[in-house]
Amino acid sequence: MLKTRVITALVLLAILLPVLFLNNFFAFAAVTVAFFAAGAWESLRLFRYSRAELWAGFWTVGYTVVVFVSGLPSVRSLFAICVLLWVIRFVPALKLGLPPLKTPANRLLSITYTLALLGCFIAIVSLFQHSPLYLLSVMAIVWIADIGAYFAGKGFGRHKLAPSISPGKSWEGAIGGWLAVLVAAAATVMYLDGDTFSGRLYERFGWPGFIVVMSLLVAASVVGDLFESQLKRRAGFKDSSNLLPGHGGVLDRIDALIPVLPLAALIDLWL
Repeated sequence: MLKTRVITALVLLAILLPVLFLNNFFAFAAVTVAFFAAGAWESLRLFRYSRAELWAGFWTVGYTVVVFVSGLPSVRSLFAICVLLWVIRFVPALKLGLPPLKTPANRLLSITYTLALLGCFIAIVSLFQHSPLYLLSVMAIVWIADIGAYFAGKGFGRHKLAPSISPGKSWEGAIGGWLAVLVAAAATVMYLDGDTFSGRLYERFGWPGFIVVMSLLVAASVVGDLFESQLKRRAGFKDSSNLLPGHGGVLDRIDALIPVLPLAALIDLWL
């Protein structure tokens, strides 16, 4: 299992790193189209669409048109809509539960979640246009939060965060991930000479605003992870798919990014 995970990770790095650091917009956008198509297909499977690949194809055409044809028009409204969807629909669902499968409410929820996925990928392209380093500096917030939560939860986890959704997650792990992000982002501000999200955040809002925004992004990453876990539990799936051997599916790798990136891209408009 570990060998498979490592091989898959190396293959992905071999594909993604050259595309990322060649700083070629069209090559990068083309790769995001492939990953969006996979993520859309997986998300629609979790909602039990009978023709998930067909509907995912429609969403992918829409994403491709936005990225390549429209030239990313003003997306402030889309990012704001995505943030609102998480606040008023997805976060409450963690407490209130999900609608039954094969109901109109489930179909509506599937549309809103796929729209949130669309906003995430458009945010990826938007942040990449700033610079590859800038995009990575936002995505690293989620990665560091996840790593910090894993080790803090393993060492100190006692109080379950959401036992009915994801029994392995604890409040101690979430706090550990939050502290890891604050420390790493502060170190970036103080020691990294480069244009990063955390650096701009500090320059614009100072340390108080820096802490508030980082805390919001870490909280959003936890919510994104829990919501996808909730979808998988309802659908009876262990992973969103087996497209990435040893890792599950694309959605399993980006679930925490789905709420974070539109929020970060929206905040970036004021930096």
